[in-house]
Amino acid sequence: MSTCAKCGAEVPAGAAFCGACGTRQDSPGHDGRLYHYTPHPHIEKRKQRVPKAQDASTEAPLGPVGRFNAFLAVKITNGVGTMWCAYVFAAIALISLPDAVKGGTAPLVAWIAQTFLQLVLLSIIIVGQKVAGAASENRAIDTYRDAEAILSEAVEIQKHLMAQDAALQQLIASFPAQERPHPEG
Repeated sequence: MSTCAKCGAEVPAGAAFCGACGTRQDSPGHDGRLYHYTPHPHIEKRKQRVPKAQDASTEAPLGPVGRFNAFLAVKITNGVGTMWCAYVFAAIALISLPDAVKGGTAPLVAWIAQTFLQLVLLSIIIVGQKVAGAASENRAIDTYRDAEAILSEAVEIQKHLMAQDAALQQLIASFPAQERPHPEG
């Protein structure tokens, strides 16, 4: 009698497979399975971190100063990127409209382009980007969750196949040595 290198169970001398776990005994390092599942290294890395759009603002590589600058930039962007801010900017721009109208065509065009459009559209564009970004982030999270679910299903398929391999190996091991089917034919 010898012992199985994989599970430690006693194996009759000359047995090709372990009766407990189905591991092939005549080939060191070979466990008798038809397929050896090796997870991709990226899988474990992805389990550690779920993507979030907010992460970009907190990953400044410049230490405390960089993190403070990123924090301040996000706060200002969040403040300026509201429709209320656009309304305030429009009111401020409209204060100078009478002077622009009195100045004639050139000052009016300059006021529209340089004051009103730049000042007011800045906030409106940021609001639009936030809305589009939120939709994009939701799609990215859904895609991540879909991939995670597919991975989980693939792992379950591997477990199922390994269980089938073990059952087949136990069936083969239950045959007397002279009656075992040969892999060649």
